[in-house]
This record gives sequence, structure tokens and C-alpha cells, in this order.
Amino acid sequence: MDLEALAGCLSSAACAVTQVSTGLIIGMLLFLVASGLSLIFGVLGVINFAHGAFYMLGAYLAFAAYGLTGNFVAAMLAGALGVAVFGAVFERVFISRIYGRDVLMQLLLCYGFVLILDDMVKIVWGADYKMMGMPQTFALPPVFVAGGPVPPYYIFMIGAAVAVGGLLWLGISRTRFGKLVRAAAHNPQMVGALGVNTKLLYASVFGIGSLLAGLAGALAAPVRSLTPGMGLSILIESFIVTVIGGMGSIVGAFVAALLIGLTRALGAIGFPLFVDGAMFVMMAMVLILRPSGLFGRQV
Repeated sequence: MDLEALAGCLSSAACAVTQVSTGLIIGMLLFLVASGLSLIFGVLGVINFAHGAFYMLGAYLAFAAYGLTGNFVAAMLAGALGVAVFGAVFERVFISRIYGRDVLMQLLLCYGFVLILDDMVKIVWGADYKMMGMPQTFALPPVFVAGGPVPPYYIFMIGAAVAVGGLLWLGISRTRFGKLVRAAAHNPQMVGALGVNTKLLYASVFGIGSLLAGLAGALAAPVRSLTPGMGLSILIESFIVTVIGGMGSIVGAFVAALLIGLTRALGAIGFPLFVDGAMFVMMAMVLILRPSGLFGRQV
């Protein structure tokens, strides 16, 4: 550990701003992926182990759309909506057949699609690394905050993730669709008895959760290397976020994602050899002290 280096960075405004902005970017991507994962599990009771592959698919669809159009908005929409449609079809054709089955069946099915999607990416785009590059719109000088440079695209990513998170929270807590989603999470039989098309509701929820993963991949494409299997690491960290924040809690996912993002960014300076260990220690402490998560409901 080099806590002296970490203290030196935090005492310097420029270094602190740089590391905190990096942590916020990591956290916002994690939040989008983890909130979709949490939403799917909270309503459908399915552990979507393929969620990281959906993130990867969103990144590659955005990469392809940007290459065709040169428009980053079109690339984001292609990544998000393309994965949303894929997720809804995936739920209807495959996931709907294993509701109520053993968790192992869910994991085997989802892991099978992880392998399938990884190989599909290799066939379509090749196995070598791809780079979208920074969109021309954001190829601007950095914004200096307290002497620390913050790229304009970082500000856009943070704003976009916060806006999407806010819309998701409002949609779940304030709309009729959100009430149906929350009701289905508690008593799907009663919701179906009241005349609600639960098949369409489940497909919609899975599609929204997949959309969040695809959007995260599209936002990450300009600043991350694209490679088959890139979704595995963010999937593991997303599970940590959902455990810490509380499964089914959007606010919990947001807070936990920020915590993990800042831990990774600051830990790269203070304890670079124990960053992953620190995240798992936090998760273990939450499981011991509050198994339902920081914002999860006690069962």
C-alpha cells in the first residue's frame, strides 16, 4: 500500500479532480449496468448472467452505427435500442421457459448465451481490439476544475447516466407502468388476474434492463477498447454493486456504483494491488452486517 501517495493526491486539487472524475465515469457505467441487472432480478427473479454480454453487444452496435453514420447520437440509439429489442426477444424465446426453475438452469442458459454472443462478435467484427475514437462533437479542450482537466465527454457521460437514472426512478415510482412493475415483483398472479398482460410486462421489463446495459456499452465505446468478452469484468462489478446497494433498489445501485467507482479510481494510487480485494471486502461487510444491502428491503 502507498497511502502516502493517496494522501498526496487528495491534498492536490488537480490530482483529486482527475481521480474523482475517473471514479465517477467508472461508477456511472456500473450504475447503468447494475440498475438493469437489479430491475430484471427484482421483477422477474432471474439472475441475468448474460447482462455483461449485453453491455458488450451495445458497445459493438454503437461502434458499427458510428462507422456507418458518423453520428454519435445515432450510435447511442443503435446500441441501446438494439440491445433492448434483443433482450425482449431473448426473454420471450428463452428466459420465459425457465421461470420458477432452479437457479442453476438460469445460470447455464445465460452463460451459454455469453459464449454465443462472444463468438458472434468474433465472427462479425473479428477477435482483435477495436476503438471507436472520440466523437468529433466532443473533441474539445478539457474543462479545468480546480486545476484538474476533465474531458467534455466525461461531463456528458456523467450527465447522461444521471438523467437516465432519474428517468428510471421516476418511471418506476411515479407512473402506472412502474406501479404494475412493482406489483408484479410482489404478486404476479394477482396482476395477471386483474387483466394485465404479464407476458408483455415481463418482456418490457427485460427490454428496459437490457437497454440500460446497451446504453452503458454505447457510452463506453469512445473511451474503452472493444474486445470479445469485455462484459465479464463489468458484470462481476455490477453484481458487487447490486449486493452492496440492495437488489431491486435504483438508489442503492447509484450509491454503491459511486462507491465502487471511487474505490477503483483512488485505489489505483493508494493500494493498486488490493483494489479488487477492497471491493470484495466491502461486499462481505455488507453481507455480514446488512444482507439485504444498504438500500434493500429486509425480508
